Amino acid sequence: MSTELPAVAPEVLAEAVDSLTARLRKKLDAAIESCGAGAAREADGSVTVRFGEDALVTLTPGPEGTVTRPEQAVCSCLLAPRCLHRTAVLGAAPLADAPLEPAPSPEASQPVPAAETQTPVAPAEPEPLRAPPGGQAMVAAGGSPDAGPVRPARSHQAPAVLEAPGAPEPPEPAVSLKPLTAAQTSAAGALWQAAAEALAAGVTAGGAVVQAELLRAAHTARLAGLPGAEAAALRVVRGLRAARERRAGQRLADLTGAFRALLYTTALLAAGSADPALTGTSRRAYTPGGSLQVYGLCREPVLSATGYGGVVTHLLAPDGAHYSVADVRPGGLARARGAGSASVALGGATLDHAGLARGGLRIVGATVSPDGRLGAGRSVRATPLRGTPWTGQPAAALFARPAAEAVAGQLADAPDAPGSPETPGAPALLGCDVTVVGAAGEHLVVRELREDAPLLRLLPAHPHPELPHTENLRRLASYPGLALRVLGRPDLDRAATLRPLAVGPVPGEQYTLRLPEEWLGRADLGYDRLQGAHFPAGSTKPVPAPVAAPDLPDPLSDSPLWRTRRLLETGIAGGRRAVAEAARADGPPAAYGPLRRAGLTAAAELATALATEADRRPRDAFGRLSDPSADGYARAWLAAATHLAAAERLLIAASWAATR
Repeated sequence: MSTELPAVAPEVLAEAVDSLTARLRKKLDAAIESCGAGAAREADGSVTVRFGEDALVTLTPGPEGTVTRPEQAVCSCLLAPRCLHRTAVLGAAPLADAPLEPAPSPEASQPVPAAETQTPVAPAEPEPLRAPPGGQAMVAAGGSPDAGPVRPARSHQAPAVLEAPGAPEPPEPAVSLKPLTAAQTSAAGALWQAAAEALAAGVTAGGAVVQAELLRAAHTARLAGLPGAEAAALRVVRGLRAARERRAGQRLADLTGAFRALLYTTALLAAGSADPALTGTSRRAYTPGGSLQVYGLCREPVLSATGYGGVVTHLLAPDGAHYSVADVRPGGLARARGAGSASVALGGATLDHAGLARGGLRIVGATVSPDGRLGAGRSVRATPLRGTPWTGQPAAALFARPAAEAVAGQLADAPDAPGSPETPGAPALLGCDVTVVGAAGEHLVVRELREDAPLLRLLPAHPHPELPHTENLRRLASYPGLALRVLGRPDLDRAATLRPLAVGPVPGEQYTLRLPEEWLGRADLGYDRLQGAHFPAGSTKPVPAPVAAPDLPDPLSDSPLWRTRRLLETGIAGGRRAVAEAARADGPPAAYGPLRRAGLTAAAELATALATEADRRPRDAFGRLSDPSADGYARAWLAAATHLAAAERLLIAASWAATR
């Protein structure tokens, strides 16, 4: 698919597909596959795609670089705008993110309520699971043992009052949730039905028409005031596209998680749950944060699937609160690579992001979003400070806690948060001191420098070949025995896996990195390139001979739960029919016997129920389906997926603490 096509608003594509006749819809997927290669950018900024000699489609994006109105996509053929050419080009273009509503500045208005100040994101799965529209409750037998109330996010504002030690904590004020309107529950129910149909179709049959139904229902949900549900639906549509196009790095596990989050969210919303974590919000507002003093930790390049690129610089306050400064704009890879040395637009500070990552700021009149993002309001004033090394406070505290404890806390607080620097629910950064063992496939295997420490896997934070993450990890793998101080983000979907953002030397170790003094003891793996001079030479400690890293046991793959995972992913890849055929071929009693023998009775029962429901296609006397709805299948799939996610979280937490 050509990257020259501008992003298209989901509602524009959904409207175009809806205008096609049934005959043209059957040809749409083939037309999409063949139209992207001929895209050409004109001098006026528009993009044209030619179909033979009689049809020319022209996309004219707006100032933001996206097509947001139907009249911005025109075709020269006689059937336009209800033509196959125009719709195929819109379907070949990437999907644009939902626009953020402008938030009033703190100095111009009163602080915005917390329920209106978040970025639209797919919410995490709350507990307990209720009934979807027209269905029974989907409570998995032997459900998640770590179910509990949703914990509020840590505030990033400075405390207004310092209480005396031992003073009792004031009671939390009661929060009154506004009930959902009839329009919101109806929109959530419609999105549930569209998601259920897409799940039943799977990747093989989930073409442009199925995706358009999801996009139409998602747009209706946004208009009804459910931006979180819309964000979850967009994630599913992008996953379906990536899977059908067989893009590099696409995993069925990611699409499985996207479907689980969408079905979970819409089921609860359709049942009337008014939790703000489910409804989501469509603006990021910045509230007054007072005076702050922050120090740089590292830089992280950002590269999105919708053509945005930039950098996020992570900061830390003396009290341990995490903050960040982001510079993300349209521009893709070139923007992500160049933003690492771009100027910081914050209170007139004369720093670039490279300097801020190794420096600090004293900010007066700070504005802070709920996820710790620092704003650049008119009243903000910032003064550069001298940076502190990782060996000093406040950064040293990040490396004092064992990694297993830090990950266990994150799994408890955010059990199903997708990892993304642009997502408020992304896993928090953690630090640890490790020694390099060697390379094992795509992993860099290391061991934490403490007694009875497990082997950990390091994966590139961003696998794009033009970014230096992968190259830096390969160079580190060629120095077995090297001691490293690593700062990264744990991958909560993989066993004992860390995605490092920066590395540095370990204090007191001889065989460790030798970084330039101006780097202040750390290298940003997404921007700095490690060279031979940065590694020890002539050290008093001999360099160990290169050895192959051991085969790492994977508790997720070794557990009998892989049978449930395979059944769920079979449904994602091939749809309902593939699940039914797999169950008939293997036989549920034989396939799920190992689950029962391992004590995973609930998983076996849920998998059996899913296989039975997938094969249940009742017909009347004339051979017609008497119950064509995919509602029951979606409920059975979601119950099994929810139970599997809870069980895998426990295995992942154990993998960080297990000694190997």
